[in-house]
Amino acid sequence: MQHWARRLEQEIDGVMRIFGGAQQLREIYRDNRNLFAVQENEPRTLVEKVAGDIEGLLARKVQALKRLADAAETFQKAHRWQDNIKEEDIVYYDAKADAELDDPEIEDVERGPKVSTLKLDFVEDATFKNKVNYSYTAVQIPTDIYKGSTVILNELNWTEALETVFTENRRRDPTLLWQVFGSATGVTRYYPATPWRAPKKIDLYDVRRRPWYIQGASSPKDMVIIVDVSGSVSGLTLKLMKTSVCEMLDTLSDDDYVNVASFNEKAQPVSCFTHLVQANVRNKKVFKEAVQGMVAKGTTGYKAGFEYAFDQLQNSNISRANCNKMIMMFTDGGEDRVQDVFEKYNWPNRTVRVFTFSVGQHNYDVTPLQWMACANKGYYFEIPSIGAIRINTQEYLDVLGRPMVLAGKEAKQVQWTNVYEDALGLGLVVTGTLPVFNLTQDGPGEKKNQLILGVMGIDVALNDIKRLTPNYTLGANGYVFAIDLNGYVLLHPNLKPQTTNFREPVTLDFLDAELEDENKEEIRRSMIDGNKGHKQIRTLVKSLDERYIDEVMRNYTWVPIRSTNYSLGLVLPPYSTFYLQANLSDQILQVKYFEFLLPSSFESEGHVFIAPREYCKDLNASDNNTEFLKNFIELMEKVTPDSKQCNNFLLHNLILDTGITQQLVERVWRDQDLNTYSLLAVFAATDGGITRVFPNKAAEDWTENPEPFNASFYRRSLDNRGYVFRPPHQEALLRPLELENDTVGILVSTAVEFSLGGRTLRPAVVGVKLDLEAWAEKFKVLASNRTHQDQPQKCGPSTHCEMDCEVNNEDLLCVLIDDGGFLVLSNQNHQWDQVGRFFSEVDANLMLALYNNSFYARKESFDYQAACAPQPPGNLGAAPRGVFVPTIADFLNLAWWTSAAAWSLFQQLLYGLIYHSWFQADPAEAEGSPEARESSCVVKQTQYYFGPVNASYNAIIDCGNCSRLFHAQRLSNTNLLFVVAEKPLCSQCEAGRLLQKETHSDGPEQCELVQRPRYRRGPHICFDYNATEDTSDCGRGASFPPSLGVLVSLQLLLLLGLPPGPQAHQVHAHTSRRL
Repeated sequence: MQHWARRLEQEIDGVMRIFGGAQQLREIYRDNRNLFAVQENEPRTLVEKVAGDIEGLLARKVQALKRLADAAETFQKAHRWQDNIKEEDIVYYDAKADAELDDPEIEDVERGPKVSTLKLDFVEDATFKNKVNYSYTAVQIPTDIYKGSTVILNELNWTEALETVFTENRRRDPTLLWQVFGSATGVTRYYPATPWRAPKKIDLYDVRRRPWYIQGASSPKDMVIIVDVSGSVSGLTLKLMKTSVCEMLDTLSDDDYVNVASFNEKAQPVSCFTHLVQANVRNKKVFKEAVQGMVAKGTTGYKAGFEYAFDQLQNSNISRANCNKMIMMFTDGGEDRVQDVFEKYNWPNRTVRVFTFSVGQHNYDVTPLQWMACANKGYYFEIPSIGAIRINTQEYLDVLGRPMVLAGKEAKQVQWTNVYEDALGLGLVVTGTLPVFNLTQDGPGEKKNQLILGVMGIDVALNDIKRLTPNYTLGANGYVFAIDLNGYVLLHPNLKPQTTNFREPVTLDFLDAELEDENKEEIRRSMIDGNKGHKQIRTLVKSLDERYIDEVMRNYTWVPIRSTNYSLGLVLPPYSTFYLQANLSDQILQVKYFEFLLPSSFESEGHVFIAPREYCKDLNASDNNTEFLKNFIELMEKVTPDSKQCNNFLLHNLILDTGITQQLVERVWRDQDLNTYSLLAVFAATDGGITRVFPNKAAEDWTENPEPFNASFYRRSLDNRGYVFRPPHQEALLRPLELENDTVGILVSTAVEFSLGGRTLRPAVVGVKLDLEAWAEKFKVLASNRTHQDQPQKCGPSTHCEMDCEVNNEDLLCVLIDDGGFLVLSNQNHQWDQVGRFFSEVDANLMLALYNNSFYARKESFDYQAACAPQPPGNLGAAPRGVFVPTIADFLNLAWWTSAAAWSLFQQLLYGLIYHSWFQADPAEAEGSPEARESSCVVKQTQYYFGPVNASYNAIIDCGNCSRLFHAQRLSNTNLLFVVAEKPLCSQCEAGRLLQKETHSDGPEQCELVQRPRYRRGPHICFDYNATEDTSDCGRGASFPPSLGVLVSLQLLLLLGLPPGPQAHQVHAHTSRRL
């Protein structure tokens, strides 16, 4: 076998030396060294420059934010409240007006008077990816808030003055994107004006529930939610509580910590989480699912619930926010005030705020609930029905904002958010936020107002930040990344969510963006702590197509981005320390090389693909490379490579590499007969963006990415020594390769490395494309006991020869498998159409043995950015979601018809007629997701790579009478494993099959992950206490007792189908803001 292995190695090496042209291309680069300079990437200098540029970009946005916040406080202070203000007195552009007018389901009476709504003209703007009007602002008001209320009209009145500040900001900085004021009343005023992106179902957007608003409106929170599940909690009330808890969880961000418990006589956590956990998307999902399992029984025991909550908040041995501490209690009512618990745990300092929520319609005395909230610096709320849930589960933020407002200028600090999807179509953005305070006083000598007016925000698109990072000088495998205090990536080449839900931030941890190891944990911690550092590490990386794992060397360098919560890192392979910069000052040479880009030269010089880069501002992009090349040539006939509108570095390098690869054709490829060695094509790809494929006709079957930096073969060749084989990709479920109709090729590539003056570069990759059928035959000959001239000799009992892969192919299985475990070549003709498949799908028994004998190692990871097809709905019956259905006994009971349960049911039915989403749609769908499209999900990925065994190895697969002997040996200077094995004699050897394909997953077990949380830091500032805070305004009832007359009227309204007015179905903004 070792003899066969050597023959295989020699054949591969010979073909690559003759046709690959790596050595010849080295000589060509050296011969042309007067046409380029070798530049150095100095990591610390580079990363500090980029960090400074990002700091400068964000600083300009900060100045605009401060101007807006100061102006808003001034305008509001000067505004005179008008009790008698009317809707027709206010003129503004209602961003949802056009969508409402176009919606036949919305009745005229619902729309209300439209005389106050401006009609605007819009122009398409490429920057905003939207139609905009730069002369006006737009206003968005949540669907469940009445636009004609006094509070909303006054809010619209004074915020109109912000229009001039918005436009002045844009005049000073034309690169500004959305400028937004999110009001604590729910009004959003944004600039420039653009129509609201109306969803197909009901619009549930409320600025106060957006991640950027929540972060800007209060300091981080440690929250314990306790839910009364005693027997008195009726079916409908319990459903309201479950929904309320879920809505409450949506008001928390990744800077917050939370736990949820239910209580009756005893308290217990609803989930597997036994302590406060970070309120990230995955933990909140666990809570939401667990809450649905709560069952009402037993008696009410407030003491058990509160003692559990205080114990949770006093646990200092865990990660937590260490800022605002609060308890949120949902109950249907009770008489116990548990004063002894508060005296023990919370008085006299009252460091924990208590918020109480009376849920459902009932006749209990709510005084004890009000007292608990008022005695503990909290607030009392009532949630009589579904319509009150959203407004009352978010208004606690106003209370938490009090210390911030009272702190004044000290609290006026800009914070930058996680990455999230912009609701108006900008894509992935981060937002700078600044709170806006109410500076009014009721009269001379009165206490300072403690009301937060809202949050000012300015968006920065991630693409604008990416433009400040080095392009193409870092090589195909070098990159810049940035993380925040949570360890989430702001920039990273692997940050590319396939679907986004604008309700949730995009939270990809650095250790999930890359393959996690101890070195990266250390780097991440140092970056979060705001340190500078440099470290060279050996680590694992996934290939671009996510099929392979490579063990590589990488240099990590990092610095903090001053005045922000971000830290910037640079990753460079050692071979990318230097790069080429073309110097084509000779215009005659420029023209000569440029001619080799013309399609007229392709027949003699090979087909050229050019990377679709931004060479010039006026270059029209295209996904079709032929069309892109045509656009490029047309532009180059009008401008020179030295034009100011072009990127001279990119253009000069492109033209240089065009000439250099043409010389490879001239010196090597043109005079060779590729058929002699059964080659379909030869090729070269370069850092400069050229991919040349020879002969020209081979380009018809070329499917690699025209951008070398995005081609898996290119990046892997740079990271691996020797020859990298890559068979055609095949999915297990797809049909086999059709060898008769298509000429199937196996790609073999290698990096071109050379040194100039002690500086090593890898500026190109060359390779060949093998004809699969011909090389499968060649493989059998090379793994046999004959030479090319000999005739095959059959080994039998009377002969003294050894069995081989050609003559004895009925008894021996001989294969070449690559480092990812994919079949490359086989001596079995019936397996040729399975080339490219994971070998476990071809021979599960043998692949398992190779894995068990350490020829292969396995790496499992999770992709949190995957997209999955929507799950079919379960067979759950036709009842509306979340609606209490009374029994026949209830209908026959007259007392039931006058009860709180009946009243709440009718309220819920009324809301259901108007807000279909409560009955039919998931809230995520209601907020604008297209129908039946892919949704984000987690998939488990498994990759295989060569293990520690690097020598020839014999082993027996022990299956009793069906045992198999196999030999395996790595082929030197390649990524191939040569395996010779006895064919299985029977099926008893079948064992578990190794899986390589992606599988849908729930991700790692959250209950285990929270026991070892990843390192993070919260914001540097905390405002949770102020001695001057006035806590006297702590909530009041807002419900009214049901009456038979109202119920009868409501029944008639429902039966007759009369359209209710806005007052009947919209939750009014409060006539006077709380606090």
